[in-house]
Amino acid sequence: MGQIVIVAYKPKSGKEEALKQLMKTHLPRLKQERLVTDRESIIMEAADGTIIEVFEWLSAEAIASAHHNKTVQQMWGEYAEVCDYVPLNTLKEADDMFAGFKPVN
Repeated sequence: MGQIVIVAYKPKSGKEEALKQLMKTHLPRLKQERLVTDRESIIMEAADGTIIEVFEWLSAEAIASAHHNKTVQQMWGEYAEVCDYVPLNTLKEADDMFAGFKPVN
């Protein structure tokens, strides 16, 4: 059974566009490694520039195997250069009953 996750990526200073470009490759790379379902991701932007992604891992086992996958490890290294992962509750929008974000994809 799949597992839907929501991830928030806060771009490092001056890396906003680099993060957006990297986001375009995220799901295709995970699909190539057979780690996610065919469900399309939703990518959006918070008022402070944080990028939020909703996507579906194939399974808990796929998530675990990603931590040992060289392709995924390389990709995560690329993310580390352009952003920090932040908890959703640190976003201003998370205080709203209906959190609204700007669509990116």
